Amino acid sequence: MLKSRICKQEDFETPWFRQACEKCKEPHRYHRKLWEFCYIYQGFLERGVLQPEKKGLGFGVGTEPLVPLFASHGCQITATDLDYSSALAQGWVNTNQHMSSIDKVNERGICDPEQFQQLVTFQTLNMNHITPEFHDQYDFTWSSCSFEHCGSIELGKQFIVNQMDCLKPGGIAIHTTEYNLSSNDSTLENGPTVIFRQRDIEWMVETLRGLGHFIEIDYSVGTGEIESYVDVPPYQSDIHLRLQLAQYVSTSIGLIIKKAE
Repeated sequence: MLKSRICKQEDFETPWFRQACEKCKEPHRYHRKLWEFCYIYQGFLERGVLQPEKKGLGFGVGTEPLVPLFASHGCQITATDLDYSSALAQGWVNTNQHMSSIDKVNERGICDPEQFQQLVTFQTLNMNHITPEFHDQYDFTWSSCSFEHCGSIELGKQFIVNQMDCLKPGGIAIHTTEYNLSSNDSTLENGPTVIFRQRDIEWMVETLRGLGHFIEIDYSVGTGEIESYVDVPPYQSDIHLRLQLAQYVSTSIGLIIKKAE
């Protein structure tokens, strides 16, 4: 099964990745955001949580295809995002990355419209303040490139620990985020987007294990030909496994965590 790992070119050439692209109704391309969707989907598929009546909680979902995709499996989905005014202030609304554009969430017809209405509920939620009403309710939780926007490295680290409270015993969490390939020392530590270093991920892994949760991780970095290319602002290339953020080269990393039984 997939484990926690860094985005690699080799994943794009697997049958599971191509099948996930078809399910998301996305054309195959070498883009790390697409990898995040496919990685999260495959991780849940392998662990058997995408079944009717299973309950999932998504953080910072925006208009991503995972919401209708999980609902198409019969899962009951609680999709959350920032409140509208906060999202507007941070620029997520103007770029159609906020779930205020609800009509866009299932516009590709990934899920039957009636099933989508029955199984998906939308709520506002600040990832830095997860209220007790969400605790112990869900079979799985996820986020795709969201918790690097919590405001700081420390807030992102705390989110990963805190969101485990939302899971039932044995539940599965899968989250993707920015990963610093340039340095394990300096990074973007505060602001609208931060980049987690290996030492930050190691802290999360050790803390989660200390709480009794299960996580396996592979820190190896891909060396494929496409991975030698670094996309730069305004990020218009279809080849986008690695990108320049400030002075750092970044890619995506995925974390798969099983809550203590």
